[in-house]
Amino acid sequence: MKFTVNVKTTAKRGTTIIANASAKPARLPGTAHDFVVLEDVIPGLLVDARYAGTDNFTGQVVPGYQSSRLLLTRQSALALSGVQQTLAVAGLACKVFDAYRPQRAVDFFIHWTQLQDRADLKRDYYPELEKTELFKLGYLVRQSSHSRGSTVDLTLVDCISGTELDMGTPFDFFDVRSRPDNLEVTMQQRANRMLLRTVMGEHGFLPLAEEWWHFTLQNEPYPDSAFDFLVT
Repeated sequence: MKFTVNVKTTAKRGTTIIANASAKPARLPGTAHDFVVLEDVIPGLLVDARYAGTDNFTGQVVPGYQSSRLLLTRQSALALSGVQQTLAVAGLACKVFDAYRPQRAVDFFIHWTQLQDRADLKRDYYPELEKTELFKLGYLVRQSSHSRGSTVDLTLVDCISGTELDMGTPFDFFDVRSRPDNLEVTMQQRANRMLLRTVMGEHGFLPLAEEWWHFTLQNEPYPDSAFDFLVT
C-alpha cells in the first residue's frame, strides 16, 4: 500500500511538510521509498494502534488516524521485519503501538496540553507531572520523528502465552521510570528493556533516552521531512 501526497516547503528549519491530497494508494513523489502497511510486510506482527482508539493519554481518537493500520517507510518496515525474525527464534514477537504519525496528530497533542486534565488520564499516564512539563522534558515535541515515517513505538510479546514482557511501565507513561536505564524498575524489567534495545539496535534502530518503547531507523530516508497524510 502506497500513498500519493502533495509537497510544499516551509521556511521553518527547512522542514518539508507533506500533506495528504488523496486517500487512494499511490507512490510518494520523487523517491523510490514507499510507505507500507506493517502487517502486509511483517508476518505475525501484533498491532495495538493506540491513537486510532481512545486507549491513549488523550482519551480520544487522535486526528489523522482513520484506521488501525500502522505505516512505516518501506526501508524501516524491512528493518523491523528483521527484528521480528530475530525475536521469533526466542519465541517472541513485536507488538507495535504507533509508527508513522501525521503532523496533525502532533499538532493535536499541543492543543491537548491546553485542555483541562482528566483525573483518570493523569493518574495513568503522567501522575507526577503537569501537562506543561511534557514538552520541556521531551515527552512531547512539536516536530516528531514519527512524522518522518521511520520511528516506531513497540514492546515485546511472548508468543506462547500472548502476554507482553514486563517493561516496568506501560507505553506512553510520562515519567522518569520510563527511561530505559532507570534503576527504580526491577532487574528483570531492565533486562527486558535491554533485550528490546539490543535487538532493535542490531537492525539499525536508535533508541530514545526518555522512552523504552521508542526507536528511529538510523539511516532513515526522510530525515528533514514531516508528513501529514491520513492513516486510512
